[in-house]
Amino acid sequence: MNCRVVVEAAVPVYDVETPDEAVRIAISKTGEMLNPDLNYVEINMGGRSCPHCGEGLEPAFIAADESLVALELEMTVFNVEREEHAARIARKEIGQRLENIPLDVLTIEQLDDEDDDEADELDDETTAEPDEETAPEPEPDGDAGTTTGEDEVLPEFEELIDE
Repeated sequence: MNCRVVVEAAVPVYDVETPDEAVRIAISKTGEMLNPDLNYVEINMGGRSCPHCGEGLEPAFIAADESLVALELEMTVFNVEREEHAARIARKEIGQRLENIPLDVLTIEQLDDEDDDEADELDDETTAEPDEETAPEPEPDGDAGTTTGEDEVLPEFEELIDE
C-alpha cells in the first residue's frame, strides 16, 4: 500500500516584518534543509484558524520581529502495511533533516492501486529485453581488427605474446 502523508511543521524565522516575508523565508529555509536528500517533499503554506471562532489566520505568527510559520510538508510513502507505519516513516525522514522543528501528522491518504499498476506496466515496458528478431545486429568495427574465431588474437598483440 502507498500513502500520501501531510506533516505540519512549525518553522522559526528571525528578523522579519511581515507574514508574507516570514512565509517566503520559512519555505526557503525548509527547502535548503530537505534538499538534495528529500527533494520529493512538497512544501506548502500551512493553514491556521482561530480556535474560538474558526476564522482563517495567516500561516505566520509574528512577535518582536520573530515569527513561527506553519508549513505543510507532503510526501508519498511506498510499500507500507498500515497508515500508522506511513506516518512514522514520513516523520522520521523529514524529522532527521529538520532538527529542532516540531512536526505533527495532519493527514494520511491511501493512494489508489490503479496508479501503481499503470506505473508498473510502464516500468515493464521500459525494462523489457529486446526480442532476437527486433534486436539490431552488432556492427563490426573495421579498425579494431575483429576476429571470427575464439583462438585468434588481435594482430598487434601477437608480437607481445611471442616475446
